[in-house]
Amino acid sequence: MSLLLEYIEKHPKETKRLAGINYQQLQQLFTQAEVRHHQKQVEIESAKFRLNSKGAGCKPKLSWRDQMLLTLVYLSQFHTFQYLGIEFGVSESTAHNILPPLNFGLIE
Repeated sequence: MSLLLEYIEKHPKETKRLAGINYQQLQQLFTQAEVRHHQKQVEIESAKFRLNSKGAGCKPKLSWRDQMLLTLVYLSQFHTFQYLGIEFGVSESTAHNILPPLNFGLIE
């Protein structure tokens, strides 16, 4: 768990300032995302052709909750990836790779 997520758990009233949504909305987002994450994992596993044994490969550097929080902080405050990397304890490129492609309707 990142320091930011720990801070939010201890100080839920600060969530709006840090992530752009209130604590209750963040918890609902986490609940919905957890269900969707598990559904997506089942879909991926059922369609996957394995060359390596299950569990092989690199583990994610951040939990999915921390990845969501990183995305929310970026979208609400537009920090640099260097800052986000330092805040979440990952490299600048990892922070960049966590964010989904955001095209804001500019690319068809």
